[in-house]
Amino acid sequence: MTALIEQVRPKLHQLGDQLSRFCPTYAARRYIPMSPSTLAGRSILRTILGRLCASKRGYKALPHFQIGLWGSHIFIQFAIIYECESKGAFAERALAELASVRRSIPASFVWSKDHMIPEGLRHGKLADEELADLFYRLGSVKAAELTCGIHIQKDDPIVSDESAFLALAEKTFKKLKPLYRMAKG
Repeated sequence: MTALIEQVRPKLHQLGDQLSRFCPTYAARRYIPMSPSTLAGRSILRTILGRLCASKRGYKALPHFQIGLWGSHIFIQFAIIYECESKGAFAERALAELASVRRSIPASFVWSKDHMIPEGLRHGKLADEELADLFYRLGSVKAAELTCGIHIQKDDPIVSDESAFLALAEKTFKKLKPLYRMAKG
C-alpha cells in the first residue's frame, strides 16, 4: 500500500494532468483505500488510479474515461457505471448504431459489464447479438454498467516507458471518443 501511495500516486497525478489536456474534461482522482489483508484475502489488487470525466464534482453519474490497475494488468477505458443517468439513452443509441460501434472499436479492445472484475470480453470475438445484449442489458437493468477499452499486461515494456504509455492512452481515448460522444447525446 505504501508503494502505491509513494510511487504510483505521483505518476497518476502527472498522467491525469497530461491526459486532461488531451480530453476536454476535468481530471478527477479517486483512491479506494484497501488494507493489504483485504487485498490478499480477495486475491485482488485493484486501485482506481485515475478517471477523466466532465465534472469537477465526480464521475459516477457521467460517462467517463478511466485508467487503473489490477494485479495482472492496467486498463484504459471508457465507462458508464450504474449511477449514470444517461446510460439508457446511450444504450438506445448504441443499439441503433450497432454496425457503427462494431466498426469503430478495434477488435483487440475489451468490453466488461462489471467494472469490479478484471476480465472482459474481446470485441473481435463478440457476435453482433452478444454486443447488442451488452447494450440491451445496460439500458434495461438498473444496476448495469459497461466499460470498453484496452488491457495492458503488467510485464509489457510500454508500462515503464512514460511517453509511449501516454501516447497509447491518448490513442485509446481517441478510439473511444465515439462512444463518449454517443453517451453525451
